[in-house]
Amino acid sequence: MNVGLQARKFDAIVVGAGGSGLRAALELARAGLRVAVLSKVFPTRSHTVAAQGGIAAPLGNSSEDHWHWHMYDTVKGSDYLGDQDAIEYMCRRATEVVIELEHMGMPFDRLDNGRIYQRPFGGHTQDYGSAKMAMRACAAADRTGHAMLHTLYQQNVKARTQFFVEWMALDLIRDAEGAVLGVVALEMETGEAMILQAKATILATGGAGRIFAASTNAFINTGDGLGMVARAGLPLEDMEFWQFHPTGVAGAGVLITEGVRGEGGYLLNKDGERFMERYAPNAKDLASRDVVSRAMATEIKEGRGCGPEGDHVLLKLDHLGPEVINLRLPGIREIAIKFANADPIKDPIPVVPTAHYQMGGIPANHLGQVVAPRGGDPEVPVPGLYAVGECSCVSVHGANRLGTNSLLDLLVFGKAGGEQAVADIRAMPAAHKDLPEDAAARPLARLARLDSASGGERVAEVGAELRKTMQAHCSVFRFPDMLIEGVSKVKQIAARAERMSIQDKSKVFNTARIEALELDNLVETALATIVSAEARQESRGAQARADFPERDDKNWIKHTLWYKEGNRLEYKPVHLKPMSVETFEPKVRTY
Repeated sequence: MNVGLQARKFDAIVVGAGGSGLRAALELARAGLRVAVLSKVFPTRSHTVAAQGGIAAPLGNSSEDHWHWHMYDTVKGSDYLGDQDAIEYMCRRATEVVIELEHMGMPFDRLDNGRIYQRPFGGHTQDYGSAKMAMRACAAADRTGHAMLHTLYQQNVKARTQFFVEWMALDLIRDAEGAVLGVVALEMETGEAMILQAKATILATGGAGRIFAASTNAFINTGDGLGMVARAGLPLEDMEFWQFHPTGVAGAGVLITEGVRGEGGYLLNKDGERFMERYAPNAKDLASRDVVSRAMATEIKEGRGCGPEGDHVLLKLDHLGPEVINLRLPGIREIAIKFANADPIKDPIPVVPTAHYQMGGIPANHLGQVVAPRGGDPEVPVPGLYAVGECSCVSVHGANRLGTNSLLDLLVFGKAGGEQAVADIRAMPAAHKDLPEDAAARPLARLARLDSASGGERVAEVGAELRKTMQAHCSVFRFPDMLIEGVSKVKQIAARAERMSIQDKSKVFNTARIEALELDNLVETALATIVSAEARQESRGAQARADFPERDDKNWIKHTLWYKEGNRLEYKPVHLKPMSVETFEPKVRTY
């Protein structure tokens, strides 16, 4: 069923050219392996470029700090659903990967003594949750992701990594034993499919925030890795947990970094009140993101929102002065003027909570290996398959991610996944395994269905309905009736998606076909999300249920696994034991 598809062989294939994909590819290329990186866009246009605030690392340049304090904050931030061994691993390697990035030429902002500039960020504290905030976010103004992505891309060019730009991976190739042997991919320019075979396939496809109507995510963030994994019969983990960033520009969804509040900005309601003092008396505007988002949603819901519709709150930073804003937050000023028609030197910015980051994803361990239940063991590595970055669930973020831990996650696990893949490839025979006869069957059937369908559902209409449904039924606050109705609606939308048709049947740069293929992945992601959310009968981190307002540690300290086949759920234990230190026991989360 390969129907004469051309096959190209590599040691490793990395799907996605954002921060984690480039960091993994760099490790492979520096080891002298033949590595190919697939990306739907030019690498420096990947969504990591939009990250603003910083990279968490306990360097101690601006305030006293320790990796163990960082670990405590991350476990607490995760609402005790994060795997404590993986969190320890990430916090311990943080300093190493940031200094390594500095040595690659990353243009960090500097303190007067020449060390990397660090700012405070929500949920990052000194001395195990004291009222004193840790200055832990290593920043390059408010364009940290941009600087990081360009630095990693330059290093990959130097290491002679091969890039397949404007290619879309369609599906994984698995053999009879379940090992992954590569991907079938589509070259957008020609519309031709090709088999890309490899001993290691690393998924670094980023998030899937486009399942929501209001999102800080780019249009390319369509959960492609999640869809590929789900269709290959593997589970997705903890998909009910989506972070809503407190400060997206009202009406536009464009991100306003938490770094604004780290520099001293604060939120106001229509009465001019700094309302966060009521919800988080110690951390105030620098409480963790789920706490701030819920506080903002509550203010709006209770009639204290701003504007004619009372549908947003205000982010005030004019008191910081033009010098600080132009030096530390130049991009934010530009965004506010362009998207909110407000110059923050004079005016507050209208903001609302906006879908931002997926805490769940493809189950992976701290070495980047994708894991799945087999033979009674909940976490057996899938041979040849790795997942790093936002598409993976390690799970270091648990039910809620702390700001600036995302760029750290990309670096630590991008590097770890690359290191593990290098070791695994070197232990394999020189020759590639034989491809199964039906290697390309699934993706070719998907393409054939689109090309043959006529008069079916329009992609844009199905996609819009999906986003509207997820926004209404599975957002910051979740209500029992809305969740049940939402599950039913998303199942109907999934059925409609199978009847999609495109009018343009041409091959060359057919963006209609790409959008239809992306929508397949968004549907898998949305189903996993809303089914998992409806089943989890508690409030924890980003999951805030009106009918179960309390966290239930007795029944729900466990990870959700969603399978496409049968739309079914399983559960597996959270790793409560760290690698070398004492467990942080669950306690009430206050800021």
